[in-house]
Amino acid sequence: MTRNIAPINNTENHPLSKYYQFQSRIYDMTRWSFLFGRRQLIRTLPIPKKKSISILEIGCGTGKNLIQLAKKYPHAEITGIDLSEEMLQICRKKITPYQGRISTIKGAFGEVTFRENFDLIVFSYCLTMVNPGWDRLIDQAKSTLKTGGVMAVVDFHDTAVSGFEHHMAGHHVRMDGHLLNVLPKKFRQHEQQIAKAYFGAWRWFMFIGYKKP
Repeated sequence: MTRNIAPINNTENHPLSKYYQFQSRIYDMTRWSFLFGRRQLIRTLPIPKKKSISILEIGCGTGKNLIQLAKKYPHAEITGIDLSEEMLQICRKKITPYQGRISTIKGAFGEVTFRENFDLIVFSYCLTMVNPGWDRLIDQAKSTLKTGGVMAVVDFHDTAVSGFEHHMAGHHVRMDGHLLNVLPKKFRQHEQQIAKAYFGAWRWFMFIGYKKP
């Protein structure tokens, strides 16, 4: 697949790239216990399953969502981009059965040039970790989305437990509800949900919207 042009850029010194050098080793063993709503997001996508579409996941990690997207959309061309080479090494092994349909790029979104825009862009537990710069990523994603295309986000929302908020900040995660102050203003809302995790220790959200004409 030749959809993407990735310029050479140095991401090894990026804080998140360094963070995932270790986290990649335990990511799939641990994240299932608190990254809620990922399957629900994909199930809720409003695009018909048989449609031929182009999909971009920003911060694709170890490839869990890429595979689920490939299963739901058998005629889709899917691209995943991530800063972490360690995460992508795991991802590439997983997507071997989908060669020709799923491709990956190592790099920072916004520094990669795409030949064409996408029908669907997915952020899964990515935006809350980009501080500062999350707002620029949303704007960049909007400009990389076709008119009428779908923006799909699942992420942490907020917490009333100050100790947990501090703990998550140590893992680069911002949890003050800031994303849902912006996403409905940028996209025409199709679906929005906020749900409690662990009896309300924190909340996560799902947002799906269309790029306005």
